[in-house]
Amino acid sequence: MAVETLWSNKLRTGLTMLGVIIGIASVIAITSVGQGVQKGTEQQIQALGPDVLSVFSGSARSGNIRQGTGSSSTLTWDDAKAIAEQAPSAQIVSAYLQRNAQVVYEGQNNSTPVFGTDLNYPVVREIQIQNGRYFNQEELDTSSLVAVIGPTIESNLFNRSDPLGKRIRIRGEAYEVIGVTESKGSQGGMDRDEVVFIPLTTMSARLVGNNALSGVSVNAILIKAGEQLDAVQFQVTNLLRLRHNIYPPQEDDFRITNQADIISTFTNIVGLFTVMIVAIAGISLVVGGIGIANIMLVSVVERTREIGIRKAVGATNSAILNQFLTEAIVISTLGGGIGIGSGILIAFGAANIFKFPFVISLLSVIAGLGLSLSVGLVAGVIPARNAAKLDPITALRSD
Repeated sequence: MAVETLWSNKLRTGLTMLGVIIGIASVIAITSVGQGVQKGTEQQIQALGPDVLSVFSGSARSGNIRQGTGSSSTLTWDDAKAIAEQAPSAQIVSAYLQRNAQVVYEGQNNSTPVFGTDLNYPVVREIQIQNGRYFNQEELDTSSLVAVIGPTIESNLFNRSDPLGKRIRIRGEAYEVIGVTESKGSQGGMDRDEVVFIPLTTMSARLVGNNALSGVSVNAILIKAGEQLDAVQFQVTNLLRLRHNIYPPQEDDFRITNQADIISTFTNIVGLFTVMIVAIAGISLVVGGIGIANIMLVSVVERTREIGIRKAVGATNSAILNQFLTEAIVISTLGGGIGIGSGILIAFGAANIFKFPFVISLLSVIAGLGLSLSVGLVAGVIPARNAAKLDPITALRSD
């Protein structure tokens, strides 16, 4: 009887469910998106190496304005070599220099990051070669015009033809393609396969210029530290301060980032935002519950005569209570089910559009169903009790 009554008033039932649908869908979608972003960021940092320290050059100043990190040429390749030799806890050390450039091949061109690296860079960043090879020590020493490209560059410029041995042009000079890296996928909306690697010496001499006071300037130094992150950070900080003649209270002209700290900080931030937004979605659930209660109260008033007839033919108070309570629970449960489905679809769409892992927590689905049942139960109690307490004679006389 409860289902038949709801079905005969489809518009009213649909509008009553709307608040619950929005609330539950918000909880599911926001929880899923938060967990997906968190997992995607953790994967991104894991890909960069959770045991890797990054040392960036300092910030340049223009008057009283401090520019961004890396805007000053304060790190050199010699700094990286000194860390490898004098920091006992550092396992592998690599340096790189990065610039954006136009890469051209037979009328096809692609604007992409170009990395000048040493031989340790693919080891630290866990880059594998799927075709050809990485450049060698002799090519690094002689500033050879050779390049290793990512799969996206291979696809964009060579249209599935073999790129090995062919020459691409970077700022007017021809570089021989000697290798293609394995795919690393997207990372935070950035295609990590749309890259070109050339020897660091070639990058410094031909694309950037030796803009350090001495030696080859680099943007950053990467240090694989294993489980001794804190020890390596301490040793590298002191070593660079000595090499750069920095003494208290002078500021460091470099910045060291710890991947483990980044993961922890980001996880905490995402968790706080998720809790805040889920709390806001919970308000929508409360509003939905109030809506159900209001509609059920109105329904009791509209169906007073029906209740009187049922009582006159023998319906007990508990039967009337159960019917109206069942209607409220059916509305909220059905709304919760639709909300869960909608939330999953929204989360799936967001994951595909913004390129992060699609994650659905079983706990959030169970919590959504539990919340919707609770809302229906709480919202239906008072209207159902009012209906059950109606005097049958008074109810029959109602218009």
